[in-house]
Amino acid sequence: MKPVIRPQRPHFSSGPCSKRPGWSLAALGNAALGRSHRAKIGKAKLKAVIDQSKKVLGIPEDYILGIVPASDTGAMEMAMWSLLGARGVDMLAWESFGSGWVNDVNKQLGLDARVLEAGYGELPDLGAVDFDNDVVFTWNGTTSGVRVPDGDWIAAGRKGLTICDATSAVFAMDLAWNKLDVVTWSWQKVLGGEGAHGMLALSPRAVERLESYNPPWPMPKIFRLTKGGKLNASICEGATINTPSLLCTEDILDALDWAEKSGGLQGLIARSEANLAAVEKWAAKSSWVDFLAARPEYRSCTSICLKIVDPAFQALDEAAQGKAIKAMVATLEEEATAYDIGAYRDAPPGLRIWGGATVESSDVEALLPWLDWAYHLPG
Repeated sequence: MKPVIRPQRPHFSSGPCSKRPGWSLAALGNAALGRSHRAKIGKAKLKAVIDQSKKVLGIPEDYILGIVPASDTGAMEMAMWSLLGARGVDMLAWESFGSGWVNDVNKQLGLDARVLEAGYGELPDLGAVDFDNDVVFTWNGTTSGVRVPDGDWIAAGRKGLTICDATSAVFAMDLAWNKLDVVTWSWQKVLGGEGAHGMLALSPRAVERLESYNPPWPMPKIFRLTKGGKLNASICEGATINTPSLLCTEDILDALDWAEKSGGLQGLIARSEANLAAVEKWAAKSSWVDFLAARPEYRSCTSICLKIVDPAFQALDEAAQGKAIKAMVATLEEEATAYDIGAYRDAPPGLRIWGGATVESSDVEALLPWLDWAYHLPG
């Protein structure tokens, strides 16, 4: 039967993600609009984003954090172009974005990195990673719903740097900061901020590499982190390489305030894990759906990716499967019960429910009967 209760907020997109509960445009009333980002007020707000992010996340005091252009993608490209090439590189890839970093390092930078790959739903052999090399990986595979279980697999005595794309993990998972030399993310994921702004955290080891190594390729201005052979420290004090949006800055400050009031990092993690638990409870009783992640300990609590295991669905060719999923997703959107929950375009046909900290578990619980209903509609 058609469910009666709808999610109060049907925003389950994996990016840009749902705004925090209770958000409205009124939250942006103090934005420094019409002011320069280099003016005292603009720099103060940007510095507040940096300081409050470090506080909520528990980033080590001696780590540098800055705001950079072009979202998480810009932050990752900046890190790879600036730091790689000094030694060998191990690339870990088990979904679309990790594979994209492999392509950029091997084909654009021409480094011939060693690639450890796994298919959607799996992780590469983490025990095979060579930490004499620099290591590039995603903490959470946004398009596969597969995350590393912890940081225990990362060597404490590593010689290379660890460069971690954590955009769909930070603020929702417990990162092993002492094992990570570079961490990147964007405002638009777990805290539901707006797009185009990236964050780049650097350990002292990463800063030392920046100041002692000159990559052999030309460095675009937008990637330059050093000035006169030293880290451009002003980036970490609220100065930015390009012009940021002060409207978006006000929005992420509002989200960070909400995060602190919601129990800080552990409160955010608990909210996200509760969303995963709701889906796990439902999926365990389902005959037509299961997690894309092959092992429970790898399941993401943010990008919750599901595959259709119904034999009738599996008998369809991939084009027909994709068409069926699109029809289901369109029906849910028409019913205003779920927006943007189709699997990522490069992933196997299925569903992807964002379970980050800004999503209420009551909304996830209200969504799940609608998935059963939509899947079993005739045709």
